[in-house]
Amino acid sequence: MTRTTSKKLFDRACKVIPGGVNSPVRAYGSVNLDPPFIIRGRGSKIYDVDGNEYIDYVGSWGPMILGHAHPSVVEAIRDRVARGASFGAPTILEIEMAELLCDALPSIEMVRMVNSGTEATMSAIRLARGYTQRKKIVKFAGCYHGHVDSLLVEAGSGATTLGVPDSAGVPDEFTRNTLSAIFNDLDSIDTLIDNCGTEIAAIIVEPVAGNMGTIPPQPGFLEGLRERCTKHGIVLIFDEVMTGFRVAYGGAQTLYNIKPDLTCLGKIVGGGMPVGAFGGKRDIMEHLAPLGGVYQAGTLSGNPLAMAAGIVTLRTLKNENPYPELEKNAAYLGDGIDALFSEYKVPHVCNRVGSMLCTYFTATPVNNYSNAQTSDCERFAKYFASMLEQGIYLAPSQFEAGFVSAAHSPDDLDRTLAAVKVALEAI
Repeated sequence: MTRTTSKKLFDRACKVIPGGVNSPVRAYGSVNLDPPFIIRGRGSKIYDVDGNEYIDYVGSWGPMILGHAHPSVVEAIRDRVARGASFGAPTILEIEMAELLCDALPSIEMVRMVNSGTEATMSAIRLARGYTQRKKIVKFAGCYHGHVDSLLVEAGSGATTLGVPDSAGVPDEFTRNTLSAIFNDLDSIDTLIDNCGTEIAAIIVEPVAGNMGTIPPQPGFLEGLRERCTKHGIVLIFDEVMTGFRVAYGGAQTLYNIKPDLTCLGKIVGGGMPVGAFGGKRDIMEHLAPLGGVYQAGTLSGNPLAMAAGIVTLRTLKNENPYPELEKNAAYLGDGIDALFSEYKVPHVCNRVGSMLCTYFTATPVNNYSNAQTSDCERFAKYFASMLEQGIYLAPSQFEAGFVSAAHSPDDLDRTLAAVKVALEAI
């Protein structure tokens, strides 16, 4: 498989775009390769500028649950753009989208549209602080909630360590009120609450961690967070940018029967277009301007293109209910990968929740970020290179989830498992 045109484009891009990419993980730095430049997608496949075909398990980092260029979504966008792409004024589509979200997620009584998952988490945290009149927030090591200054924090050596900026350009002052806890560890939360519980405005968590691979919540973990937040007047925020409408129609909160106070959603509610949303209890949401004193705004929020694409996507998911088939196919793929890794005696852990999955190159059970970091990233890079060469498009990082879409066929899955066998023989 040759990618000479992609190589030329990457060299060209590096002259005018920092690192040649508009989001760091696209640079392929962690796998020691140059990225293929994608020109189109259809169903479960994407195609690069050199004419190579790939079975896609990235799916624009999750939202392409119906596959690429789904005919109904394409038709909705085409019809809408012919009538105007943006007005900066109310449209009926925004109401229809809000009603769909409130109907799908029982915890959401009111919702505000934004333009990205980062905007959703940023706004939800501001709202939680305004609602509680408290400053501190708790996040979990390894959970990524967008590039908000206060959330770019790495874990310290213990659960009580105050936030340390994880990016240049983020002043210490911006992360001073961000506390790190350990995913799946309620003791780390109890320590923080014992030390400063009356100062904590919110706990934000990915109910299924998808930014350190795929890590499901241990039994009792989400329930424990809900109980503690209720007891101490803390706002519980579920970041369902990845899991919303992915692991179940009503998101992880429906799958695990837990009601957060606020929920953040991402591009899947826009059919993959740039969009986000946050919503929750009415008495909290009514603190947003223009009703309340917490300011949040966006010229393109609820723009007609994203709303049209999102409405069709959510209605298709509701009416066609692809989730049983997604579960079946993802289980077939995950179990097949697990069996092959065992056959070739490659130390590994396979984690999966619904159509999200990740294979870690470690023998350590992966329940949190520290566990995930025991993975052999050099071995993963070799495995990734072999899979890419065979036309299997995975996330170029050991610490990202993979996604099965409704467009993946049994043949796609079998071709993928055949490629896994070749890759394992190579490493």
